[in-house]
Amino acid sequence: MNSRPIFIASHHRVVVLTGAGISAESGIRTFRDAGGLWENHRIEEVASPEGWAADPGNVWRFYSARRAQARECVPNAAHRALADLESKLGERLELITQNVDDLHERGGSNRVLHMHGQLELSRCEDTACRTQPFLDSRLYFSTEHIARCTCGARIRPHIVWFGEEPFEMRRIKAAVLRCDLFVVVGTSGAVYPAAGLVNLITSRRHDGSTAKAIYVGPEPPLNASSFQEIRLGTACEIVPTLFDCRRSLRDRNGPYESFTE
Repeated sequence: MNSRPIFIASHHRVVVLTGAGISAESGIRTFRDAGGLWENHRIEEVASPEGWAADPGNVWRFYSARRAQARECVPNAAHRALADLESKLGERLELITQNVDDLHERGGSNRVLHMHGQLELSRCEDTACRTQPFLDSRLYFSTEHIARCTCGARIRPHIVWFGEEPFEMRRIKAAVLRCDLFVVVGTSGAVYPAAGLVNLITSRRHDGSTAKAIYVGPEPPLNASSFQEIRLGTACEIVPTLFDCRRSLRDRNGPYESFTE
């Protein structure tokens, strides 16, 4: 298995997409099991507009438990390594996460795009309301305790549920289309549209681009054939030594890899 650091030159643009695997290494439960259940709840009961309409109290109890559990977890070495990469690359790094926890931010990253929302934020359920999502530390345990917006509508979790469009998809696709390196960490390759982003790299390579897609995780994802390289192992094992931004190409010593060579 290839374990050489990847050399990032001063002109390279990098996109990193993280999934449940990186948070699981900090103790965040992934909730969804092989039977499609989340903490003994059917997904449509707690993670869909229909579930919210049927029983908002049940939905809030579920997300309140997720909030409480996430607050007990701390960032791991992979989160900190990606924050360090941001400090070196600045705007040349686009960090996108499917995760709704704030471990990337607590690990030191300042520019994180949460395509599936954020657990600690809430928003008005009325799509016509102009109230912006806000930081919400409250835990809701019954329908009676659910807060209401100034417009009168109920406050819902700022989470992208099944059947809803992920946030910032135009920006995300644009970033993948102009990057030199696309790294996916800890995802199953089963959740779309995130799992389909690597296909943009495949299309570009068919047109002659040298852009490269690398997957990092303990086992190959379902879409493994779409990646140019698979690095098996935990995020904490691989991510801290995956990138090398310190040397110019001419000054490198040792077995470094440049994805454009």
